[in-house]
Amino acid sequence: MEGTTKVHWDGAVNAWMIAGDVYRMGRHEWVTEAGWQQMYDDGVRTVIDLRASRERKQRDTDPQVRDDVKARIDVVHCPTEDPDHSDFSELFGPYLKDPEHYGAYLELFGDKIAAVFKAIAASPGKVAVHCSAGRDRSGVIALMLQQLAGLGDGEIVRGYELAARGINERHRTHGAPHAHDPYLSDEDLEAVLIRRRASLREFLGSLDAAGFLAANGVSAEQLAALRAKLGERAGSAANMQD
Repeated sequence: MEGTTKVHWDGAVNAWMIAGDVYRMGRHEWVTEAGWQQMYDDGVRTVIDLRASRERKQRDTDPQVRDDVKARIDVVHCPTEDPDHSDFSELFGPYLKDPEHYGAYLELFGDKIAAVFKAIAASPGKVAVHCSAGRDRSGVIALMLQQLAGLGDGEIVRGYELAARGINERHRTHGAPHAHDPYLSDEDLEAVLIRRRASLREFLGSLDAAGFLAANGVSAEQLAALRAKLGERAGSAANMQD
């Protein structure tokens, strides 16, 4: 099922199918050489990196991957935000980490988010989008794609919850990189998710992904290309709207 199907690429963290030929995950630097080969074998030809430039760094603990292995998959830098924007910290804190703020995020960075969808539409083969944790920036892109694909709110919320649980498990086994986003016990995580599920449902109730993208410069042809990548359910949803 879209949004709840886990993907097994060696080293990939929080990797899930979004819908059709589009996937999500955490940092691509976590993927091992074997994982890059598995991505290629699965038909992935483009990885879209949603992070700001200063986040795109190799860490000492990241696996080494030969350039010729990675070169077969195009890594496209397409950040969803400007973390130096004067309103960023006031609206989102150190980074986006709550569906309560998704509406403001789209309003502030509509052009950048639309650029991600243009990049997906133009990408050959299958596509994997990623941020750092694979939860919120990837989550914004995922839920808009899933709405375009005709998935119901319940499925979309379930996908967000799995991503939140996935990165929390990574924090348990490898340590959380930030004190303001620590590993949470099952009880504490469930308390957070109760509120975040409600916030996400409220946001989804106000979201018109196709209308937002069109208003931010995504053409009818690009929307059609996106729906083609998302599969039959997306085509059915578009026909119902027509």
